[in-house]
Amino acid sequence: MYFVKEESSHTYEEKKSKFIAHLAPFSEFDSLMKKLRDEHPKARHFVYAYRYLNEFNQVVENSSDDGEPRGTSGKPALNVLAGNELINSAVIIIRYFGGIKLGTGGLVRAYSDAVNLVINESKLIKYEDKQMFSLTLDYSRLSKIEYLLNELEIEVANKEFVSDVTLTLLLTKEQKDELEIQLPIDLKLNN
Repeated sequence: MYFVKEESSHTYEEKKSKFIAHLAPFSEFDSLMKKLRDEHPKARHFVYAYRYLNEFNQVVENSSDDGEPRGTSGKPALNVLAGNELINSAVIIIRYFGGIKLGTGGLVRAYSDAVNLVINESKLIKYEDKQMFSLTLDYSRLSKIEYLLNELEIEVANKEFVSDVTLTLLLTKEQKDELEIQLPIDLKLNN
């Protein structure tokens, strides 16, 4: 599975209709939709599709045809997201009607092509299921442990300096196992 960290866009034209596809992290979906509606007041349709993981690691999906014939735009866009194994991502396609009707097959192809093109231009990041752990240590061990964390490519989400140092780490199961082998430490799972 993959996700995007930043918004990207691509414009696709078919028989004088313009399809402007924006791919963004799901967390930005609502604000992006509002921004695009403000920037494109004369656009005919704002079709969208998104997929994200809920708190139970289940994929939640939704799409909207926004006035296009049923099943010709939102669902094909969603199918492209699923086919590319994208999660925690949303696509919004703005359509300016060019005066020539595309028919149902033409709409399906145009919306699918627009989404494929924006995905091809985006930087996709491989999704890894990570959990948050806390590690408390004294100051004298900090540089050695930071070196090891860097070597194992472990993400440090936060550092808290009080009487000891508390590191908040984002770890895959494999990284956690490797860290525990290399260092006899007590990792606490954060809730």
